[in-house]
Amino acid sequence: MSLVSTDRHGDPQKFNKFAFASSIVASVICIIFGYDTGVMSGAMIFIKEDLKINDVEIEILAGILNVCALFGSLFAGRTSDIIGRRYTIVVASIIFLVGAVLMGYGPNYPVLLAGRCISGIGVGFALMIAPVYSAEISSAKARGFLSSLPELCISIGILSGYLSNYFFGKLTLKLGWRLMLGVAAIPSIFLAFVILKMPESPRWLVMQGRLGEAKKALSLVCNSEEDAERRFRDIKSAAGFDDNTNEEFVKPANNSGGKGVWKELLLRPTPAVRMILIAAIGIHFFEHAVGIEAVILYGPRIFKKAGVKSKEKLLLATIGVGITKFFFLLIATLLLDRVGRRRLLLFSTAGMIAALAVLGSSLTVVENSKTELLWALTLSIVSTYAYVAFFNVGLAPVTWVYSSEIFPLKLRAQGMAIGVAVNRFMNALISMTFISIYEAITIGGAFFMFCGISAVAWFFFYFLLPETKGKSLEEIEALFSKGSKPSADAEMQTGNNGQTAMA
Repeated sequence: MSLVSTDRHGDPQKFNKFAFASSIVASVICIIFGYDTGVMSGAMIFIKEDLKINDVEIEILAGILNVCALFGSLFAGRTSDIIGRRYTIVVASIIFLVGAVLMGYGPNYPVLLAGRCISGIGVGFALMIAPVYSAEISSAKARGFLSSLPELCISIGILSGYLSNYFFGKLTLKLGWRLMLGVAAIPSIFLAFVILKMPESPRWLVMQGRLGEAKKALSLVCNSEEDAERRFRDIKSAAGFDDNTNEEFVKPANNSGGKGVWKELLLRPTPAVRMILIAAIGIHFFEHAVGIEAVILYGPRIFKKAGVKSKEKLLLATIGVGITKFFFLLIATLLLDRVGRRRLLLFSTAGMIAALAVLGSSLTVVENSKTELLWALTLSIVSTYAYVAFFNVGLAPVTWVYSSEIFPLKLRAQGMAIGVAVNRFMNALISMTFISIYEAITIGGAFFMFCGISAVAWFFFYFLLPETKGKSLEEIEALFSKGSKPSADAEMQTGNNGQTAMA
């Protein structure tokens, strides 16, 4: 007697190493983005001192990355439909390379800002394409894990940026921050070459009518010929091809390089597509409306407000944020395909509400106290770490996994691009206004505001986001059809997929 994990078709399920390797390589682009985000939090301390810039210029420098990423993501959706998922990752790598070189050179504020803008366009490309590529090459059983790798790689990049701040910060003022920003060029060069050895997305190949190439790609990322054939039939059906079509190349009747997709998404969506778009925009909106970027980007300022004084201790406390983020994202990647997206999301958001309430209270006490309160300082740091932990065990990875899997095949790239554009807009809004917000309503008040937004987010997720665990990409659209709702029964049904069978 032995226990064998099976999929819903009764076939043995094994972890496909080639799909895993391909997702890892594609996700390297997100390490570069994460590094750019993390390193800027500490680099701003030195840039402000070296270039003699004010707080408004600092806010612009912090937020401009995401303003440009908004436009980058919209371009990336159409680009990936035209040239493919792999070559879009190559384009993103080249953009990052140019941006890193300009920032590393950075003789003055305008050049530094230009480099940050170019890197922002690369961010938009990276955030759109990495989750889509990972989702499209993975099986239903492993999709949550593989599609969450880009978010895990972002956390690795952020932690690397914090460590870079600490070590390069010991160098001379003029050299230190330039090296912090410039070293991001190294992984960009590596990725541009290595990604070409990975297979193209079989779903994109089918959309182009390149059926022979799609079958070869599926044979690499599937565990058996039967599984590859089954997924091939499902993808052909979703792309509008007849089941009996087996030619190597067929001119697709409905493919126009992404043209007409905006009409189907925004002007004349079906009820299911409308609900999908609301879900995708909503989850991307709330990911940053809850204030995580305030902690990631302005961690040193928050800890300084809490009572940490020395520059070295501020950077060390920020490294703790990066370690917490990475550790809980790692836990999330292991739970997404077991626990499910919806349960993690609701648990995560509830924890964030509690942590933000405590953080707002402790910072308010510190700000209104005339003496140093060790307990309030400790509580501020602990609640900050708790907030980061709850955010990264659910909302952070689920946002990218969920939005990359819910759109129909034809609409996926540009639908994801809309979600990423909303995501970057909210990120930019928080990045560029947080200092002004806490100066207007106090830093404690700012986190109480984020607490209230998190409560609204919890209800949005509860009522509008059904469970997608265990469903193939071709089946998920039915979850959003009129009359479906994210009930516990749906969770139980998807939870039964992948049960063990006695052999």
